Amino acid sequence: MKFKERVLNAFTRLLLHATCRIDAEEMKSIPWDGPALLLSNHVTNIEGPLYYVFLRPRKMTALAKRELWDNPVTRLYMNTWNIIPIARGGVDSNAMRACMRALDEGYILGMAAEGTRSKTGKLRKGQPGATLLATRKDVPLFPIVHWGLLDLKTNLKRLKRTPVSVRVGKPFRLRKPGGGSITSADRRQMVDEMMYQLAVLLPPELRGDYADLSKMTTDYVQFVSDDAG
Repeated sequence: MKFKERVLNAFTRLLLHATCRIDAEEMKSIPWDGPALLLSNHVTNIEGPLYYVFLRPRKMTALAKRELWDNPVTRLYMNTWNIIPIARGGVDSNAMRACMRALDEGYILGMAAEGTRSKTGKLRKGQPGATLLATRKDVPLFPIVHWGLLDLKTNLKRLKRTPVSVRVGKPFRLRKPGGGSITSADRRQMVDEMMYQLAVLLPPELRGDYADLSKMTTDYVQFVSDDAG
C-alpha cells in the first residue's frame, strides 16, 4: 500500500472504531486471494469504506456511482482506493471492462445488486445486470450483509457508539443448469437467487422484497463447496 492509502485507511478505521462497535469477525472467512465478487446490501455510503479497510491488504476495488467524484472528500477516497466509477441508468461498458480487468488481475470486486441505496435498510429488488460479471468470468460470489449503520446519526447526537453487525454467507457461483445461452429470464431468476443469499443472512425485518424465504430457489446457485469445476 502507498503511504497516502495507509494514512487514509488508518484515519477511516479510527473514525469507525470511535463511532461504532463493529462485529466483523466473519469477514475473516473471505480469502486473501481473488478473483471474487463481494455482493452486499446497500444502505449507506459508509459500508464501502468499512468493508475496504477491514479487508485490506487484500486486493480490493468496487463499483461506485460516478457522482461520488464530484465531492472533493469522496473523490479523495475513490481515487486513493482505485474505485471504478459507473454511470447509473444503463449499461456502462467502460465500467464493465474495468471490472473484468480487475477480476483478471485477481481483485475482489465489491458490488450492490440493488443498484441504489435502501433508505429503510430493507432489501430492494435486485437488478439483473449484476449477473453479467458473475457469469462471464465464472468467479465465486461472497454474500455479505450489514445492519446498524442507519442508526449512526441518531446515536452520534446521543454520544453513543452504534452497534454494527456484519455477516458473510457461503460463497457460490452462478451457472445455468445444463449450460447453454443465458436468457433475460435466466438473469432475472439468477439475481433473485443472489438476493436470497443476502436475505437469509439478515434479520427477518430487513429482508424486504425477499422476506418470503419459501420462494427462495437455488437452481442457478452452485456453492463453492459443491463445485466440481
